[in-house]
Amino acid sequence: MMKTPDIREQAPWKARFRLPMVLYGIIPDDDPDHALVATNQTGVFQLYLLDLAGGALKKLTDRPAGIMRGTLSRDGRYLYYLDDKQGNEIGHVVRVPVAGGDPVDLTPDLPPYAFAGISDYDDRIALLAAAGGEFVLYLIGADGQGGLTAPERKWQSSVLAGGPVLSPDGRLIALHSTERSRTMSYSLLVLDSETGAVVGELVDEGASIEGAGSRGVGVFSPLPGDARLLAATNRTGFTRPVIWNPLTGERQDIPLEQLEGDVAVWDWSPDGEQILLCQINRAQLQIYIYTLATESLFKVPAGDVGWGSPWGGQFTRDGDLLLTISSATQPHQLVLLDSQSGQVKRTLVGPEQTLPARPWRSVEFTSSRGGQIQAWVATPEGDGPFPAVIHVHGGPTSAQLNDFDAECQAWLDHGVAWISVNYRGSTTFGKEFQNAILGNLGDLEVDDIVAARKWLIDNGVARPDSIFVSGGSYGGYLTLQSLGRRPDLWAGGMAGVAIADWFLMYEDQSQLLRSYQVALFGGGPEEKKEAYAAGSPITYAEQIQAPILVIQGRNDTRCPERQMRVYEEKLRALGKDIQVHWFDAGHGSMQNEERIQHQEMMLEFAHRVLAARS
Repeated sequence: MMKTPDIREQAPWKARFRLPMVLYGIIPDDDPDHALVATNQTGVFQLYLLDLAGGALKKLTDRPAGIMRGTLSRDGRYLYYLDDKQGNEIGHVVRVPVAGGDPVDLTPDLPPYAFAGISDYDDRIALLAAAGGEFVLYLIGADGQGGLTAPERKWQSSVLAGGPVLSPDGRLIALHSTERSRTMSYSLLVLDSETGAVVGELVDEGASIEGAGSRGVGVFSPLPGDARLLAATNRTGFTRPVIWNPLTGERQDIPLEQLEGDVAVWDWSPDGEQILLCQINRAQLQIYIYTLATESLFKVPAGDVGWGSPWGGQFTRDGDLLLTISSATQPHQLVLLDSQSGQVKRTLVGPEQTLPARPWRSVEFTSSRGGQIQAWVATPEGDGPFPAVIHVHGGPTSAQLNDFDAECQAWLDHGVAWISVNYRGSTTFGKEFQNAILGNLGDLEVDDIVAARKWLIDNGVARPDSIFVSGGSYGGYLTLQSLGRRPDLWAGGMAGVAIADWFLMYEDQSQLLRSYQVALFGGGPEEKKEAYAAGSPITYAEQIQAPILVIQGRNDTRCPERQMRVYEEKLRALGKDIQVHWFDAGHGSMQNEERIQHQEMMLEFAHRVLAARS
C-alpha cells in the first residue's frame, strides 16, 4: 500500500510545488538588454520584464488566474497579451506600456476571439485571431505615440493557421497554413503586409514546414535587406533546418545527416552567420551551433540539458545563449550559457534553493504493430514492486522530456513508482511516429500505455493490481480512453482538464482548438462520425470498472465544461465510481496552492482505492 499522504502539515512534496518556476525568457528583436519572462515567483504565473545585465525583474501583469503567454513589442516598449475571463482563452488582445500605463484594447469593435499570435514593426501590428469559423489576419496601424487605427483584414482561412511574424522592415508577414493539407501538415506562407497578397509559399508535399524560433513559425534574418526565413521541414522523416527566401524562391536545406532524431531550429546569431539548433533524439536534448559559410556543426559541450522551453533558446547580443533548462532533479532556471564552453555563466531566474528529488531513467519497449516506445521511469526508495502511476502527457503534439516535475516527485515521496510514456503521436520521434495516430485517435496511444503497464510488471517495478493511469488535457483524454478501452487493467484513473466526448468538444470549444481537432481527425464530426465515436471515452462508459477522479476547469474552452458534465452524468447513471472536482480557471491551474490541492486530491484518491483493495 502507498504511504498515507500528510495533508495536515507542511510536507516536502508541497515545498517542491512552491519552488519558483520559469517557463521562458524571450529577447525582443530590437531591445537586446531585456527579456520577457513567465514565472510563478509570487505563487501565480505572471509576466515580467528581465534586465539581462542586472538581473532585476519588473512585474508586468497581476492577473488573479495567472498568465503564461505574452509578447513584447519589437522595440521592447509594449507588452501584448490576451485579456480573457478567468483563463478561458477567449477575449481581446491588449497592449500595455512597459514603462507603466493602462491596457489598450487593440480590437475594441471585434467580438471576442481566440488568440493565435501577434507581431509588430514600428508603424504596424499584425494579429491573428480565431473566431466565427475562421482565422483572420488583421493589420493595425500604430503612430508611435500610442495611437492605433482600426484593424484591417488582410487574410483569412477556414482551417488551422499559426503566426504571424513580421519581417524586420515590416514589409512581409510569415504565417503557418494548413490550407493545402487540411491535416497537421503546414506550409509557410508569406504575405505583403500592405496588400495582403501572397508573396511566396514554402511547401513540401507529404511533409510539414515546422515551427522555428520563439514565435513558432519562422525567424527572419537579422541582416538589413535580407528577406530569408529560417524554418524547419520534416521532408526526410525528421525535422531539419531550411532557409528560404520568399522573394526569390531560393531554398537551402541543411540535412545534418550525422545527427539522429529531430533537430529543432531556434535562432539566428546577431550577425546572421550562424544558427542555433537543438537535437532531440529519443526525448533527450543536445545543443549545436551551425556556421553557414563553412557548413560546420559545433556541439556545445553542455551535455544533455534536460528540458528545454518549447519557445527554445536564443543568441544574446554578446554571443551567449539564453535558455531555460531543467532535469528531474534540477528545478527550472533561466540561464546564460557560454556558447563555446557550455558552462552556465549566470542563472538569471530560478529558485534560490533546490530540494531532494529522485532521478528519472529512459527506457524503451515494444508496443502493438512493432511500435518502439520511449518512456521515463522513476522509483521510490526501497524495493519493488510498488503501486504505480502511468503518466500520460498532453498534446498530442508534444513530448515528455527530462524535466523537474513536482507531481512525479510527490508520488515517489508516497511510495508510488512513476512512468511517463511518449506514446505514438508524440513529437521529436519523427514524422511517421507523430502522424501514426491521425484520423484514429485514442487507439495506438492506448496500446502504448498498456505496453508501459506490461513493462512495469515484467521488470518488477509495479504490482499488477495497483497501477493507475493519469494525465492532463490530451493525457486526461487518454486516461479516460484507457479506462474504457482496457477496463480490466487499472486500479483507477486520474484525469485533469480532460476530453470525454469529441462531438460535444467540437460544438463548444474555441475556433482555434476546433480547427486543431479537425486537423487531427482529418475532418469534422459529420465527415468522420465513426472515428469521433471510436475516439470518445463516453462511448465506452458501460465498460468502465475502475474508480475515476476528474479535475476540470469551469472556464476551459479547450476541453469545455458541458462534455464533461454529460460524461459524469452518464457514469453516475450507470453506477460507476466517478468523482469530479471543478475549479474556477481554464485549461489547468497557474496557482501553486491550487496545484497542491489537486495533488492532495489525487493522493487521497489513490490511497482510498488501494485501501479498499487491501
